[in-house]
Amino acid sequence: MSDDGPVAPRARAGFRFWLRILVSVALLAVLVAKAPDPEELVPDRHHVLTISLLAASLGTTFLGVVLSAWRWQRVLAVFGEHVPLRTLLGHYLAGNFVGNVLPSTIGGDVLRVTRVSAAVGSSSTGFASVALERLTGFVALPLLIFVGYVARPSLLDQRRAWLTLLIAGVTLALLGVVLYLAGHPRIAGRFAEHENWMRFVGAVHTGVDRLRRDPGQLVPVLGTALAYQVSVVVSVALILRALDLPIPLAGAFVYVPAVAMLQVLPLSFNGLGVREGALVLFLAPWPGVSNAQAIAVGLLWFFSTLVVSMLGAPAFAVGDRRHAPGRTPERTA
Repeated sequence: MSDDGPVAPRARAGFRFWLRILVSVALLAVLVAKAPDPEELVPDRHHVLTISLLAASLGTTFLGVVLSAWRWQRVLAVFGEHVPLRTLLGHYLAGNFVGNVLPSTIGGDVLRVTRVSAAVGSSSTGFASVALERLTGFVALPLLIFVGYVARPSLLDQRRAWLTLLIAGVTLALLGVVLYLAGHPRIAGRFAEHENWMRFVGAVHTGVDRLRRDPGQLVPVLGTALAYQVSVVVSVALILRALDLPIPLAGAFVYVPAVAMLQVLPLSFNGLGVREGALVLFLAPWPGVSNAQAIAVGLLWFFSTLVVSMLGAPAFAVGDRRHAPGRTPERTA
């Protein structure tokens, strides 16, 4: 390999990172240009209540991180591994700090895989646990959309209701394809005994196969996944209430998961611009909701995640010292 071999992938990663930054800036500039009245963002009354609701949203966001770590713990149990919740919470906070705060081309999931792999002694299990933990969200999010419509069927009469159902349907269809491929013994299963990088695919197959053979393990995995996604909905619902927007709680259960599924598309930096545009799409048709208010909901959602992610700085720093040169790292497969 030539000396500049590893440089090209790093250069491409850096290019994609800055391209996403530019896309976010461009999308936000277009949205802000269409929402020229920022004065309507601050409620005319109840300022103490507004601050209290925003603080409650921050607290619920942190609770969501705890629930995410719990979900991760239940997924690891599928592989026969038990890692203390406190340890996983530290890894999750550190991953969020890297993914949401640091201007890095390496995502937080990569850090989580590295650290949990050291804890369980297997890099393939670490990778599979993070991959499956992420996949559970794409089961929970469409379910919450259906829950919102069942709780308030009149939401189906709102403009673009069909779009939320389309997003849920497409997500479930894609998830079904992924799980079929991951669980098929002749597709992903044939890599289970490999020693090269394909063993990671085989490890995902092992997890899916164990869940298929023992459906009882699905209950805690999906239960914690639903609990986490509900916490996200409640956090955004508190922001909606803080801005005095007339969106019912059932509406939050419909729109927040739809936006969450759209913002994972690798188009912008941490979903900035995509999230705000989707909120304008779904919320602006409601009477009494302006484009500026819908954008504000997205930005407050982003900043609450950012503030909570900053709590991961100590966990990130401590982890770096633990794996500093001179220390013996834990064995990985």
